Amino acid sequence: MSEKITFTPISYTGWDALSHLVEEVEKFNVKKILVITDPFLKEIGLTDKVTHPLNEAGYITDVYTDVVPEPPLAVGEKLVSYTREHAFDMVIGIGGGSALDLTKLAGVIAVHEGDVADYLNLTGTKSITKKGLPSILIPTTSGTGSEVTNISVLSLETTKDVVTHDYLLADVAIVDPALTMSLPAKVTAATGIDALTHAIEAYVSKNASPVTDALALQAIRLISQSIRTAVHHGDNKQARIDLSYGSYLAGIAFFNAGVAGVHALAYPLGGQFHIAHGDSNAVLLPYVMGYIRSACEKRMKDILDTMGFSSTHLSQEEASHRCVKELKRLVEDVGIPTSLKGFNIGHNALDSLTEDATKQTRLLARSPMELCKEDIYTIYEAAFEGKVVDQTLVKA
Repeated sequence: MSEKITFTPISYTGWDALSHLVEEVEKFNVKKILVITDPFLKEIGLTDKVTHPLNEAGYITDVYTDVVPEPPLAVGEKLVSYTREHAFDMVIGIGGGSALDLTKLAGVIAVHEGDVADYLNLTGTKSITKKGLPSILIPTTSGTGSEVTNISVLSLETTKDVVTHDYLLADVAIVDPALTMSLPAKVTAATGIDALTHAIEAYVSKNASPVTDALALQAIRLISQSIRTAVHHGDNKQARIDLSYGSYLAGIAFFNAGVAGVHALAYPLGGQFHIAHGDSNAVLLPYVMGYIRSACEKRMKDILDTMGFSSTHLSQEEASHRCVKELKRLVEDVGIPTSLKGFNIGHNALDSLTEDATKQTRLLARSPMELCKEDIYTIYEAAFEGKVVDQTLVKA
């Protein structure tokens, strides 16, 4: 059976990749550019690395900073209206996943009729039919993979939904690890585990292929062996480079193979408790993988080996259990709580979290083990208690 593998048309990766910005903009017949970022990056002058060379080359730039983490639908609606009203020729996003997701959204929905809500995956009634404005995405974190995906994630009242279409793919992605050197340890940890989750879920996905397997395993190797150093020694250039490459590869892998249970259960944590997406994935990663372990033992053995732990003398079952333990240890080592209690989430929230997670059918469909409502509740309860639960024991 053949499969479609999709990539962003042009990517620059590696140290000083941002130097290619102007030459790429010159390929488009544009004059007025909207640069979308968050207020902190503008405050510390990081956006100047984008606007100054563009202004010197004669382009008009407008910097839009009404960007917040886990952006709610209203923020997306406001940005799309602003983009329409000011008739921009191009959008450039610089920042973390929220800035990049909003940039993709603005560039495409601004040339369509109606509200952003009309195009949501779960409840929207309109279809995307136009390519949208030319777009360039420049991540300043190593984690979300948003620069190479066709998805824009928005927070709703208690959960999240997405706008997704291949027209949301960037025309150019510029992945420069130099832009991540000043990233705080906490953000480095959360976004790094987010990228690791992308790679792991892509590798065990029902939609995995030899191509996505190669990307995912290399991403797992790069991220797992650099993230501790990047978190605790943020000025380590090689760790930042490896984490950047790992995040980029993980993004391509999960864009093509998909993510599943971890993300499905993470979305309600962000929607109901406004926990950062990377932290939501991190706290759930060992519990989801521990629960579905028996459905992907061989692949978890591969993951263990790729993380640098030899499984030569272990059976597949033993190696998969060890893999779960090492994932939990990694989350702990980078300073992220390993239970829902660590995020001050009470046991009384598990029912509503479960209700919202079951609605994420697009994600759950890719899990190597079918997860029903009862399974999802059990995983949340395991994450609450901080104790991995194995599905084979629950169903025995």
